[in-house]
Parts: sequence; structure tokens; C-alpha cells
Amino acid sequence: MESSSDDDFVILACTNPNPIEAEAESESKHKKDFLISTTDILSWDLHTILCSQTLQIHANRNRLIEQSSYFRGLLRGSFSESRLDCISIQWSLYTFVDVLKCIYGCPFHITPNNFIPLFEGALYFGVEMLLLKCKTWFSEVSSSEGSASLQLQLDDLIHIWKFGLECANDFLPELCVSFLARNFMWAMSSKLFGDVPYNLLLSCIEHPYLTVDSEMHLSDALLGWVDANAKQLENFIITSKDCHGIFRQIRVSLLPLWFAAGKRRSCHISELSKESVDSIFKLISVPPINPMNGLGDGDLHNLRVRLTEYSKKVNLSGCPQITLAILLLSLLPSSYSIDPTLRKSVKHFTMNFGHLEREECPISEGLPMLSFESVQEVDISKCPRLHLEAAITCFSKSFPSIRTLKAAYLLNFKTTTLHQLVQKCPLLCEVDLTIDISPLLPAQVSVVSSSAAIAPLLSNKSVSVREHPGDVSSLKKSGLLLSNITKLTLEGRTDLCDLDLQCISKFCASLHDLNLKGCISVTDVGISNLICNCMKLHSIAACDTSFGKNSVLALCSGISSYYGDSSADDLGWNHNSLISNLQKLHIGGCKSVDKTSLLELLSQTKMLKSLCLRDTQLVDQALHCFSGSSLEMLDISNTMVSAAALAHIVHGNPGLKCLNARGCRNIFRQESNTSGGENYYLYKDLYLELGNCKLEEITLGWGFSYLSLESLQPAIMSLRSITVGLGGSLGEDALKRLPATCPMLESVILHFQVISDTVIMNILAYLRNLRVLALCYCLGDISMLSFSLSMQNLRKLRLERVTPWMTNNDLVILTQNCANLVELSLLGCKLLNSDSQKIISHGCPGLISIHLEECGEVTANGVSSLLDCAAIEDLLLRHNGPGIQKTFIFDAASKLPMLRKISLDVCDASEGDFDIPDYAERCFLSTVKIARCKSQRCNFNLSAHTHRTPVHEETLVLVWNSKNLLRTVVKERL
Repeated sequence: MESSSDDDFVILACTNPNPIEAEAESESKHKKDFLISTTDILSWDLHTILCSQTLQIHANRNRLIEQSSYFRGLLRGSFSESRLDCISIQWSLYTFVDVLKCIYGCPFHITPNNFIPLFEGALYFGVEMLLLKCKTWFSEVSSSEGSASLQLQLDDLIHIWKFGLECANDFLPELCVSFLARNFMWAMSSKLFGDVPYNLLLSCIEHPYLTVDSEMHLSDALLGWVDANAKQLENFIITSKDCHGIFRQIRVSLLPLWFAAGKRRSCHISELSKESVDSIFKLISVPPINPMNGLGDGDLHNLRVRLTEYSKKVNLSGCPQITLAILLLSLLPSSYSIDPTLRKSVKHFTMNFGHLEREECPISEGLPMLSFESVQEVDISKCPRLHLEAAITCFSKSFPSIRTLKAAYLLNFKTTTLHQLVQKCPLLCEVDLTIDISPLLPAQVSVVSSSAAIAPLLSNKSVSVREHPGDVSSLKKSGLLLSNITKLTLEGRTDLCDLDLQCISKFCASLHDLNLKGCISVTDVGISNLICNCMKLHSIAACDTSFGKNSVLALCSGISSYYGDSSADDLGWNHNSLISNLQKLHIGGCKSVDKTSLLELLSQTKMLKSLCLRDTQLVDQALHCFSGSSLEMLDISNTMVSAAALAHIVHGNPGLKCLNARGCRNIFRQESNTSGGENYYLYKDLYLELGNCKLEEITLGWGFSYLSLESLQPAIMSLRSITVGLGGSLGEDALKRLPATCPMLESVILHFQVISDTVIMNILAYLRNLRVLALCYCLGDISMLSFSLSMQNLRKLRLERVTPWMTNNDLVILTQNCANLVELSLLGCKLLNSDSQKIISHGCPGLISIHLEECGEVTANGVSSLLDCAAIEDLLLRHNGPGIQKTFIFDAASKLPMLRKISLDVCDASEGDFDIPDYAERCFLSTVKIARCKSQRCNFNLSAHTHRTPVHEETLVLVWNSKNLLRTVVKERL
């Protein structure tokens, strides 16, 4: 028996061939060789045995032969080893132990770290069971979603892909490519994305499962990859042809206009940028009544928005070329983009859709709409040519799980459209309908005259929410469902009235987060009624509205009559449950909130995280009544609070991250008999309290000094944004040290500060994350030397009254160094001329905002090449030369499909005035401001010829919304 038993076993002497690992083992405390048996494999002390130099493993010969082709050939064949009692094996101890576990049917774990060694071991020793387990594990991990897929890191994926190519195993590379394609958005955010091999990247972006939020994200990822591999390009390891190959996978017709225009100077995709812009304008030129005609007769595959079964977000924002036709082609089977016969059905539908009533959207009839159940978020902001009612019907059919819709800057999105949306997309939780806030804020303007012109109405027999002003029960009886919307953003909606709010509160009774900022047509009573009917609110943004005493009372009082005779106790609520649970309250600019109301309001808010009380009647007593301890954001700008009151708030809220106290004269009020240094010690407590915070954004003015910055240093190491306003005086030394003090800064805005070339050069050279720079009315001598450094990361630049010496040559250098700007504002550059327009449009083609005021003779010969910045959304041209055409507003709106805001001055009109477009001709315009000046004699001119200077007299403001055109004349210069 013993002899027979000995014949059934063999000794496996396994030694680690890795010299580094072997050396580490030899230095461990366990230096002896271990003799272990597979009969005890379940009780092996792995921590101990894996520290040895060599493992002597007593293993069953038959089991090895059955499970391993390597041992089968070795122990059964004619090899000399078949007669030996001991076989020497050179392999990693860690891996070989797991191989044996698999052979003997013991559990073991496969992870991204040991997958390749196990796969290698399975191939070498011919263990089919282990090979199957490895394949199964990787197949499951690479095809899983959510947290399970996060087991794989990008570097793991790259190594596994390379390993698959080396071992000529198609299974692994195919799964790697598929995984990377489905998780491309995750991969592109990794720091290791540049390490992805070219062939893996190319296979990924050609894969049918490639999933991206938008073509812009794909383009950004590819550009980032090329930049990361710049050295390989220089060494011709990767050729320009390779780059061309990956960039050709971009569907250029679907890029946002601002992005496509901004890449015109890119060294990699300048040609694609031009092709993209031309394609976009070609699509825009097609009349909406028959959009299919402009798409061409060939394969329309490149006009299909990328959608896969794994898509979670669809981002079409900033694409004026998107129409119902393009949307339908993307939501129908791919055959519709190839087969002319099938395409005719789409053409027929889009041609006739404009004649249908809005409740008649038979998209699902006869058109096989695809369903993408993973899509949860859709962004159609700034898509003015997309038919909203039809789009909503498409979303309801193809995106049944949609939770979030962003439709910002679309004036034609009415309350009735909102109601249709929540009825057809019942799972919707978040809707963003933001538009530009009107400049006609009642508290900030003095109206001279005002009139309204009603917009032409479309036939609309759809269910109007205004027909159901009753309670919730009547809505249910009418068959109208209550929505699941918890977050609703209506910012800037001047067409919103009290009746709209009443109706919204009926079918959106579950609101948690409401933004009414700039909704100037709703009243205090209307807001208070909505608050009473939405008792789940924990976030309210109502800045620059009529929010007042009634709204405060609604927040602080008990349950409204909306709930009938039910008491607060019956409903399980406290009488002040709404105010006590409020986490965000923004009522800046609400002049109707008096001191007493603010006192009552702040005395009951204990859970607030974000509080904005700018431009209100806020006083110290109200701040002292605030007992909350969770504030992260506080805006008390332009109020009369003192340093002691602010210190009290900061002391009780050490988690404060954002503070805006600009324009608060009482905080750092200078005593008449106190020097600057002594003044600092008067407010030392405030600085000490702020020093305990971890600030990310800070905006200060009066009294903010070098000493202030020094004392805040512990709190501002992670500062991302700093704004110093009127009354602040950091001094040149403090500004020089700013990059060292706050190395993470992304935004620097300085008003009335003393600056120099050294200050600006330090800021631009050492703040690597800087995105925003504004120098406004600053003192000191600066030259073009300040802007001689490359600032490719800079996105917004404002130079106001700081560069009067700037010439066209200087402007060329500036635009070369700031080629990626999206916003440019120049004020007081008096040496510029009409050639400056071409310099700006050529140097910064991706600009969406251009403000030029008192800049020499820039518009003396009219405005032409400036309009080559195809994606302009906001254009201000004032006092730059009297050459602007009378039809300029209409011309600009028709040539610039994204233009929403335009500001001019009659002084620059070549014919003394400007034509005003009617409602249909306005295109995408929402606001036009035309300032008018009057001549005033200069009292200091003693010459014989009296010199007259233009002085502002009034501003004509035109504001369009979904209902009308409001024409207002105000005294202020807006």
C-alpha cells in the first residue's frame, strides 16, 4: 500500500525565477524551504509558505495528469522526467500556488493584478479549467456595468490588450476594445489615457459600441491623446497619417458650432474645423419647413447622433444645426440613413409636421423608433431649430428612462410645453429651462417708457395647464398625471406669471429645488402661493424677483389651505418644517424683503448650506440671529453688515468655502484716526475666523489689504477664485506672491488695484490652471511684456482701462498667446482700428462673447470680419467709430446663428439709427440694447471752438420671450 501510494505522488520543486522577487524572499525571515502536500491544500498557510525560497510540493500524479496537458506530457510520455520522483519548476510561487488550487478544485480569486500571470500559467501548464475561469472572469468584468466594471483600471486594460496580442489570443483584445468603447467617457478622464496604444484607440473609436456623450467629447479626447503623444509624433513613431485616421472618425457635422469654430487654429484639426463649420452652416441654411432636402441623397451615417444601448447621456447643446430630421435619423434604424425609399417616410413626416396640431405627434405611427433605455440625461440647450413638441415625443419613445432634460436658452419653451413634457416623460426628475436674465431688473433701472408687442401665436389646441387651476384632485380627475420633477430651473423666464406658477405647483408638487432667479413678472403673492403648495422644497433661488414679505411668511408659517383641513400634526410636519429644512436660499436683489422679514427668516433657518442676501436690507441683528452651522456659500455683497457680525457667522460655520463680501463698506470701515495697520487689528477676529476655513472662492473689497491676505494664508491654499473690488488694496508685493500663496487659482479678477508687468507675468507664468483673468480700472504701468507668455488655457480675458497703448501689433501678439479664448472684453484701447476686427476673428475664432468699447476706430468702416467668429452669442460694440450699418442687428442675427445678446450705441450708427427686427426676423436674439448719447459742452475747453463730448442719455432695451417683445427705455447705461 505504502509503495503504491508513493508511486501515485510526485514532488514539485518550485523556485521563483524572478531575481528581484527571489532576492526579496531571501531577505525575509523565512529562508528555509517548505515541504507541503496537496492533500492539505485547503489549510495551507499562504502567508508563510510564499515567503520561502523554494516550495517542495507533494502532489498527486494522477490529478496533475488529468488536469494539466503539461504534466500529462511530462509524466506519461517518454521524457526522463516521467520516471523521476521530483520535478523542478521555475515559476512565480504566487501564480503556481493558484494554478495548483485550480487543478485540485480549490477556490481562488482572480483580480486585475493576477489575471495575466494566471492566464500565462494556464496556457503554459495547459490547465483548461483555469483558462476557462480566466476567460469567464474577464468576460464578466469587461461586460459588466456600474461598480463591477470599475474593477478594471485603464492601465490594467492596456496590459491585458498587449498580452492578448503577444499570445495571439483574439479573445482578449476584442473584449478590451469593446470595454474601452463602451466606457470611453470614463477612460478619457483618466490621466493614463495618453498611454492607450494607437491601434487600441483606433479599434475603439471604430467599434459600433463606442459610447460618448457628444462628438465634442470624442474630439477633445483625441486631441488630448495626440498632445500626450507629441514626442512619438516628433520621432515618427506615430505619423500624421495615423492622426488623420483617428480624427476622421469624428462626425464633424454634429460638433457644437463654438467648438468647431474654436479649433480653426489647431495644428491637428484645422482642416476638419473648417469642414465642420461649413457643414454646420450648410445644414442651418436649409429651411425648417423641409429639412430633409438639405441632408443630401447619399449615406447620412455621419449625421446620426452616436447612440448605443450603453448611452447614459446625450449632449447636443450648442448645435444650431440639430433639427427634427437629424434627431429622427438618429432614433431610427441605420437603414433609414442609407435607403432612399425609407428616407422618404421621414421626409414626408417632417414636411407635414408643421401643419399638425401640437398634440398630434404621430411619430410612433409607421416609424420604428429605437429605444435606448440607459439614457437618463439629454441636453438640447442652444438648439433653436429643434421642434420642441416633436422632440419631446421622440424622447418619450426612445428614452423611456430619461431623468434629466436641459433645454436652456430656448425662448419657445412655454409652460404648456413643460406640461406636455412631464406628461410624456413621467420619470423626469430634473428640468433646466434657463434663459438670459433680463437687464430690466426693476430694482436696478429707472423706466422712462415701456410697451409690449404680442408675438405671433401658433395654432395650439394642446392641453393647457391654465385650463386646470383647481386643486390636485381635479388634475387627477382630468387624467393629467402628477410629475416626479424634483428640480426645476426657470431662471430668466420673464414670460412666467403667477398663474403659471400656480399651475406648476399643481403638477410639480414634489419639487425639492426651484430656481426663479430673474423671473421679474411673478409677484410676491405668486411666489408665496407656490411655496405653500410645494412643502418639500429645500432649495429656493429667487434673486432679483418680487420675493418679499408674503414669501417669507409662507416659508415661516404652517401648512397652506392646499391641504384642506389637515393639520401639520396630522401630516407629520412641524409648522415651520419648510424653513427649518431649507438648505439653499438665494434672495439677492429682492428689495421687498425688509429688515424685519430678514430677521424672522434667518432666525428659523438652521440647515442652510448656501445663502445669498446680496443687495438686500441685511443688518447685523439679522446675522446674529442666524444659528446654522452648515454654511458652505455666503453672499452678503453690497449690504451694511459689520465685521463683528460676519465673524459671528464664520465662527459658527467653519465649513465655509465661498464668501462674497464685496461692496460692504461697514465690514472694513476705516476709522478717521486709525492707520491702515491699526485698522487690520480692529478686524483681527474676522481674519482669524476665516483662517480656520478652507476657502475655494473669495470676493472682497473695502479694507481688504496685504495683511488681510497674509492672515488668510492657511485658508486660501486651495483657493480657486479671487476677486478684489473697489476699496480693496492688496498692493504690488501681495499680488506678486499670489501664485505662491494660492497656486490652485483658476480665476483672478482685480478692480482698482496697483499692478505691474511683474505682477501679471507671475500670475500668467505660475498659475497653470488659470482660466479667467480680468484687470479692470487698475493703476500702474504695464506693457505688452505682461502678455508675452503663452496662455493657451485662458478662456476669459477682460482688459478695461488698463491697456490704452495697445496697437494692432500688440493685439496680434495677444491673440496668438490666447488663441483659445471664448470671451474677450477690451475697454479704452484707443489705438485700435478697423483692421483689429480681422486680427480678433483670425486669432480667436472660437469667441462666443466680444465686448469692444471706446476702442479707437474699430467700427469706423463698418463691421465685417468680426462676424467671422461664427459662434458669437454676446456682442457689444460701443463708441468704436460711426460706421455700423443701419441693418446691422438683422444682418448679425442672420449670419450668427447663436447670437442672443447685442449691445450698440447710436453714436456708432452710420445713418444715425438702427433698424429693429420684428419677432420673426430676430432669429435667436433675446436681448438688444441700444444706448443713446447727448452732446455736452466741455467746461474745461478754453479754445475758441467749443468742444462737445458725448454723454449718456438713455438706453433702449428690447427683450423677447415666448409671448411678446418688450420695448423699454431706461435712464441707465446698460
